[in-house]
Amino acid sequence: MTVETAGAGRKPRADAERNRERLMEAAKAGFAQVGADVSLEEIARRAGVGIGTLYRHFPTRDAIVEAVYRREVQQLAQAATRLLASVMPGEALHQWMRLFVDYIGTKKVIAPALGAVSGGPSAIYAASGLTITEATTMLVERAVGAGDIRSDVDPDDVLRALVGFAYGHDKPGWQASALRLVDILMDGMRR
Repeated sequence: MTVETAGAGRKPRADAERNRERLMEAAKAGFAQVGADVSLEEIARRAGVGIGTLYRHFPTRDAIVEAVYRREVQQLAQAATRLLASVMPGEALHQWMRLFVDYIGTKKVIAPALGAVSGGPSAIYAASGLTITEATTMLVERAVGAGDIRSDVDPDDVLRALVGFAYGHDKPGWQASALRLVDILMDGMRR
């Protein structure tokens, strides 16, 4: 039995997991502030770890780019469940749509780096699209069921509107505009 196979079934150490999270946070911030070309050394420096630690977690640039994007999608999906557990379904949908705008902002800065990922972004986007569609559907169905929004609201229409709100994402102030549009959409969906 090799060292690799012996440790394959073990949960990562807490410090290793913290380093991984710090690296992904630093990468996300680096993509937002510097752009898709932020160096791996800069990401490691921002995370407060050595470059060797970065490479242990993410052996290639593609690996960290993809991990950051997948984490953003997962956090958005998990927010749907978390919000439904803490507020009324209509309010959960409203808050989640606002989080979706933040997700689009992150995707905007990561997209150029995702384009360089081996095999292209198509497979990554396909998997994330399903996750986001499921979260949207759950939120809309629960809000309709609670009587918080009109019964003719279709989850696909909500998602299409949210994606449309990202139009002009390369212009200053697009996020503030998108958040206003989310509020307008929510007002139009209420019973």
